[in-house]
Amino acid sequence: MRPLGEHVREIIALEGPITVERYMSLCLRHYYATRDPLGADGDFTTAPEISQMFGELIGLWMLEVWNGMGRPHPIHLVELGPGRGTLMADLLRASKLLPDFRAAVRVHLVETSPVLQQRQQATLASSGFPVQWHARLEDVPEGPLLLVANEFFDALPVRQFIATERGWCERLVGLEGDRLIFGLRAEAEEPLGMPLRIGDVLEWPSLSIDIMRELSRRLARGTGAALVIDYGYWGPAFGDTLQALRKHARVDPLAEPGEADVTVHVDFHRLAQVASAQGLQPHGLGTQRDFLLALGIEARASSLKKRATPAQSVAIDTALARLTERGDTGMGDLFKVLAVTHKGLEAVPGLPPHS
Repeated sequence: MRPLGEHVREIIALEGPITVERYMSLCLRHYYATRDPLGADGDFTTAPEISQMFGELIGLWMLEVWNGMGRPHPIHLVELGPGRGTLMADLLRASKLLPDFRAAVRVHLVETSPVLQQRQQATLASSGFPVQWHARLEDVPEGPLLLVANEFFDALPVRQFIATERGWCERLVGLEGDRLIFGLRAEAEEPLGMPLRIGDVLEWPSLSIDIMRELSRRLARGTGAALVIDYGYWGPAFGDTLQALRKHARVDPLAEPGEADVTVHVDFHRLAQVASAQGLQPHGLGTQRDFLLALGIEARASSLKKRATPAQSVAIDTALARLTERGDTGMGDLFKVLAVTHKGLEAVPGLPPHS
């Protein structure tokens, strides 16, 4: 397979500069179709890969919410962008505490990467659950729904607009010789109005909005809840959050198209607005640290250490610290948690209703 960069340069040479959204889409489609990016040998590590405690606590959260829903049977248990299937495997193992839940569950994974789907099949082969894979959320059957999306929305492309004296002009990716560079569309986007400060960057997550709207419509038509965990912020806010990771280090997003993990920070405020517009109840926004502590991660760590070797105990403590680490770059504070539920479900574990 030839490098994606050659294809991107050909497109720009023939059609002119492309939007950041299109550039991200091309990169992400190639990136996830050609590799397993997770783990020490990959480009990044997610919370489920750090410790089983993360997925187990999400599983307990699902059990409590299912109880609050009145124990519907069947219940569609859905994960968006399930990585290697580690979170779902740990979640399902925790569900052994409630056999009625296990009997009701129908597992659905929304995944477009053939490489990762193979990993998920291997991971979940011994789970005892049949699993259905779908390319889109729209393909999941109708009915009561419990959904989790961990580090999913950050990997969806966004449009970017820069505040200029002419107004908001869309950021583009073009060519300078053979090198990819950022530029601006000449015409301003009138519906965005006039910016207050020149140089501000506005990110517009069109695909994230579409997916949240579809999810919210489903929950509004029936019953259920969705749990979103990702790094992001409570907007509205301005700033360029586009970044690329390769071998766990930051790299230039334009340097090697399709060879690095390209992401943006998630605007949770906008997701909550979409859900509220469909008549749903948002819960949160909380930090990952506060959420996991509320669900009892410290007690779970202590329980695991009772049966652990000294080396395993150190690993458990290290994982606990990493998942709940404070600070602007610590997972505990950087990652946020938002739940949205149908109106009849007024309380969920670990997150207060959001007014």
